[in-house]
Amino acid sequence: MKNLLGVMQGRLLPKFNGRYQAHPVGYWQDEFPIAQSLGLDCIEFILDYNDFDKNPLTSEVGIEEIKKTIKETGVKVVSICADYFMEAPLHSSDSAVVENSQKVLSLLLKHAKEIGVNDIVIPCVDQSSLRSESDKKSFYENLLPLVKEAEVSDIHLSLETDLGPNDFLQVVRMFASKAVTVNYDIGNSASLGFDPSEEFEAYGNYITDIHIKDRKLNAGSVELGTGNAEFNKVLSLIQKINYAGPFIMQAYRDDEGLDIFKRQLSWVRNVFRVGGLV
Repeated sequence: MKNLLGVMQGRLLPKFNGRYQAHPVGYWQDEFPIAQSLGLDCIEFILDYNDFDKNPLTSEVGIEEIKKTIKETGVKVVSICADYFMEAPLHSSDSAVVENSQKVLSLLLKHAKEIGVNDIVIPCVDQSSLRSESDKKSFYENLLPLVKEAEVSDIHLSLETDLGPNDFLQVVRMFASKAVTVNYDIGNSASLGFDPSEEFEAYGNYITDIHIKDRKLNAGSVELGTGNAEFNKVLSLIQKINYAGPFIMQAYRDDEGLDIFKRQLSWVRNVFRVGGLV
């Protein structure tokens, strides 16, 4: 069976408030018919810290609207990128922040199940990076109660980190749960200079969500195929693990979004179809 091919929310629309990646408040629905016309299978929904209350993921009314939009277009939502937790990390030293983030994740798990989500991506990068052993310990202790809820909901909490392969594996294994998995970002790994072979050897079997991106070493996003990502190598490694999750295009964007996406979509279809993945 071929994997689902999707896009990170907002990439097919003009930037929201000039932000590179954000939930497009008030016009998110417009993206679904565009995705449908491009033959995409899914959109990875975003939950931001900003405008949290305006996000349809946070209310029953919003969830009903997402369901309706999915039904009308056939474009699914099988994953959520919870960027909220970059601003309010589960390993924050502020107990009030932690308590509120736990409530947010609990609500998100409940609502995610209603729309057919399999993965909630928890980013532990940039300002929410797990920089120390004490960060890892706090993250483990504060996420653990939600892991039980995720198991009941049959949803993966898919961690995205900037840790080296073995350190990342250690964090995932701490939870000893099928609900705690890995989000693999092809471009971020290339930017950090990691060897894909070492990454897949360490945690390949835990990967449930993949972001398609290209970056230069120690630098930002570039158009797919022009950076340091070793796509052919990564694709052969993906084939070996029998990966069943979605491929989400989180590729370089400009202010307008759509034309540059179409160009990169053609590139992805050429490269990934050779491997029989999409």
